[in-house]
Amino acid sequence: MATATPEAPSAKSEAGLAPMRNTSSRSSTTTRAPRRVVLTGFMGCGKTTVGRLLAARLGWTFSDLDSVIEERTGKTVPHLFAERGEAAFRREETAALAAALRLEQTVIALGGGAPETLGNRLLLEQTPGTAVVFLAADFADLYARCVAQGAELRPLLAEESATRLRFETRLPMYRRLADLTLRTSGRTAEQTAETIVATLRLPF
Repeated sequence: MATATPEAPSAKSEAGLAPMRNTSSRSSTTTRAPRRVVLTGFMGCGKTTVGRLLAARLGWTFSDLDSVIEERTGKTVPHLFAERGEAAFRREETAALAAALRLEQTVIALGGGAPETLGNRLLLEQTPGTAVVFLAADFADLYARCVAQGAELRPLLAEESATRLRFETRLPMYRRLADLTLRTSGRTAEQTAETIVATLRLPF
């Protein structure tokens, strides 16, 4: 993976008119097609929907990390949070991510809070052949989607001000981890998946 020089994101990229390749100091997938794609972003950004479409387009497997955790523990994510707390859930999340990253030709959709855990960030940064795609959107749009989906499905969906603070805390982590930042506003899930294939030069 090649290393890029830091620069400010362009107005065109921030407006969602073009995908933005990572310009952080971490290595990015620029010279070889990745062997796995990891989708990250705040809850409600469409990681699972886009991930399933992307995997089908490539003929790869797909894993939704929250669903993997539920299968491993036999409990839903809200129940894990309620019964064992967030710290215990994050430990399960790191174990599930480590297992998922051992696979190739796979698409992985992370939970929105996964990048907050140092162990998860290190796994993503240090696993060769991994491209991290940040699906970006405005907070107002994301919050409205989450509310429409139902608070019972989102254990960390609190009042709007608290959720906004969590979003703002995570945003620099999403950006720092990403090999590709893609604003989803104005794009369908199908268009987003096709843009990922074209930008990362994925085989299909």
